[in-house]
Amino acid sequence: MIVHVPTPLRSYTDEAARVEVEGDTLDDVLRALDKRYPGLRFRIVDEAQRLRTHIKLFVGHAATDDLNASVKDVEDVHIICALSGG
Repeated sequence: MIVHVPTPLRSYTDEAARVEVEGDTLDDVLRALDKRYPGLRFRIVDEAQRLRTHIKLFVGHAATDDLNASVKDVEDVHIICALSGG
């Protein structure tokens, strides 16, 4: 499956915008990303194993915050970072 990495997190993926990994659940995918790119998962998931407030995940076309969501029949996952400023 392809994971689409937003620009603010690409410094962790050697500037790759798309990364191919395997996994049965969203958490498996994030752990596979972290194995390849240490520190990336921590930017997405906090110490309590919840998505950080500024992160949204899309499995296919459906938004989810459930790390146990199945990704078996999905071609891609999108990581979205909220923008802020003032």
